[in-house]
Amino acid sequence: MAHVSSPWGYRLAKALLSRPMRRSYDIEVDGVGGLPRGPAILAANHRSFMDSVFLALVVDEPVSFLAKAEYFDDRRTAWIFRATGQIPLRRGSPAGARKALDAARDVLSDGGVVGVYPEGTRSRDGRLHRGHLGPARLALASGAPIVPVGLLGTERVQSPDRHLPRLGQRVAVRFGLPFRVEPRETNERAHLRKVTDRMMTDIAGLCGQEYVDRFSELVQA
Repeated sequence: MAHVSSPWGYRLAKALLSRPMRRSYDIEVDGVGGLPRGPAILAANHRSFMDSVFLALVVDEPVSFLAKAEYFDDRRTAWIFRATGQIPLRRGSPAGARKALDAARDVLSDGGVVGVYPEGTRSRDGRLHRGHLGPARLALASGAPIVPVGLLGTERVQSPDRHLPRLGQRVAVRFGLPFRVEPRETNERAHLRKVTDRMMTDIAGLCGQEYVDRFSELVQA
């Protein structure tokens, strides 16, 4: 992947956390050598708050994640999310979603990498849920490829109901084959749904979670 400059907070956080994280966890990485050069959209399953930490740890380039806006509303967490170049996403707000996708497109236009969780929230039941159309829409608008990602074991590090992470766990990060979203002249929404379903099938194959074709109950469809 082509080198892209990262926010000072991202560089500092990665420098401080990389060695302790690799000593504290058994991290298996597969397929990272197949990441495209230049802009890319990393689309992953979501089991833990630590997902973004592990994914950023194993990717050389800085990753700007779409993160729920509540993290930016809380002064205890807002500073680190802003300093590391993350993108606020106001869930349930169409205007907020458009603003987040515009910001993500700007990152991609600069040659950067965007991280997204198509389910829209962490899975509470251990299954992989239907994906939202945002990543496919972003790929279509930007021309950047989607890279499916499977994260395994992160729920043992820190499940959604756990406040602090557990050390000494085994985690796997598996990257799938990149693909691009080609434009269609008619029925764009149906096309985006087909692309999204293909993306979720790829993610399910990488992470091994059971796929259920319905949205997470915690996020409005």
